[in-house]
Amino acid sequence: MDLPDKKIELLYRHLELVIQKNRTTNLTRIDGVEDGSYLHVVDSLLLLSAFDAAPKGAFVDVGTGAGYPGIPLAIVTERKGVLVDSVKKKAAAVGEFVRELGLQGQVEVASSRAEELGRARRGRYAIVTARAVAQTNVLVEYAAPLLRKGGRLVVAKARPSDDEIQAAGRAARVCGLQLVSRETFELPGDRGHREVLSYEKVGNPAIRLPRATGMAQHHPLGTE
Repeated sequence: MDLPDKKIELLYRHLELVIQKNRTTNLTRIDGVEDGSYLHVVDSLLLLSAFDAAPKGAFVDVGTGAGYPGIPLAIVTERKGVLVDSVKKKAAAVGEFVRELGLQGQVEVASSRAEELGRARRGRYAIVTARAVAQTNVLVEYAAPLLRKGGRLVVAKARPSDDEIQAAGRAARVCGLQLVSRETFELPGDRGHREVLSYEKVGNPAIRLPRATGMAQHHPLGTE
């Protein structure tokens, strides 16, 4: 990618902040600059082509952890974003990163469950992103209330099984989404296989969403 120096500096400053914070707060198992460059920064930016194919507008990053992929995507695309994590210490750390990077006017951080955000901000967003958070059928259910019509869920996965993809397809039909693209990537240096799945919101859900908090995780849609 051909990125301006300023954006590259912000991407690496974020990684430095994560490594520093990880010494006192458990945010990630990846704590080196070289591995972090690939397994956090590049891995996050693999979502860009699917991200760019989505409608214009703000995005939500569900289960943002240390701010990946949300902060890199916000830096590169300059879209407004909401970075959500239910773990308060992680959300607090990401809030510090946002302030340190000067992204306060662009990026909001929320300590919340996805279902709670879906009830409060129904249909407001063009994109929902998720990376290494939950099974895809669960993410489909989380995303549906947040997305406006035509919006997209963009999910990064390592090696999703056929069963996971099929369950996500069944959940998507219930939630008013459909799979529109599936891209595959190999990270440099044999650091892993990645797939990026995009689901578009094409209709209204067949059930009332979001369900009660915890239902998506403990009684997921699409399972047989």
